[in-house]
Amino acid sequence: MTGQAQEFAFFPAQVVGTCRLGPTMLRVTFGGAALAGFASGGRDQSCSLFLPHPGQPEPLLPYRDGEGWFAAWRALPASERAVMRSYTVRARRAEPPELDVDFALHGTDPDDPSPAGPAARWAAAAAPGDRVVLLGPAVADNRSVGFRPPEGTRTVLLLADETALPAVGGILEWLPAGARALVWIEVPDAADIQDLSDAEQVDITWLIREPGAPSRLLTSLREAELPADALYAWIAGEAGTVKALRRHLVRERGLDRRAVSFAGYWRRGASEDRLREEAYGETS
Repeated sequence: MTGQAQEFAFFPAQVVGTCRLGPTMLRVTFGGAALAGFASGGRDQSCSLFLPHPGQPEPLLPYRDGEGWFAAWRALPASERAVMRSYTVRARRAEPPELDVDFALHGTDPDDPSPAGPAARWAAAAAPGDRVVLLGPAVADNRSVGFRPPEGTRTVLLLADETALPAVGGILEWLPAGARALVWIEVPDAADIQDLSDAEQVDITWLIREPGAPSRLLTSLREAELPADALYAWIAGEAGTVKALRRHLVRERGLDRRAVSFAGYWRRGASEDRLREEAYGETS
């Protein structure tokens, strides 16, 4: 972790409470004295969350091994080493030190045919006292924040599905008063709609995705009128949809690619473990 030690650090924490936000979303609040050093939250601040396997009292993670932690973690049996997932820090509070992380509970409902991942299963059963470890920012301005509108931006365009809903909420809270934002958010259930902003200059369009149906974000964007200049776009969600939205903005709308920030939070048909293997050349 050369060059990363000062910017990021490990923070052991425990669950202090949970709150159901809708059929798909659950907020888990983490606390603990170590979180006093967690330097940033809100916007699209991301962190790595390490979770235990069922039956383990805490995640098996050699985070005290310094720069060798990743190799030591990878050397552990996959069935035993801590489950690592990336999440957005929805909110951070200093006193007492707490973090909110919102989980999409795909596959945890008996009526949902999609398979549940280990993080969703963990979150659905999370209870006060459950122990985790976070790898997050030790400095406020860090490279795990992707939302960075350039100076002179007049309008912010946000395009997201439910997995990026926490980041959208954090971004809207961060925007200065009077900032204009055009927002499209797609969720699988109307009951997942949240009250994110009542600012006059923030226009939010909610899209409900039918079970098994493709995303409606691209169709809605193509039908929208966008400002001709000083536009900054932020896109996050399913990787294939994100790619199509970015291509539309750059190739069809002529938006400068430097004015588009994008992140594939997940990919249809692929687990996060698989995506991590592809990104880092890892093998199980």
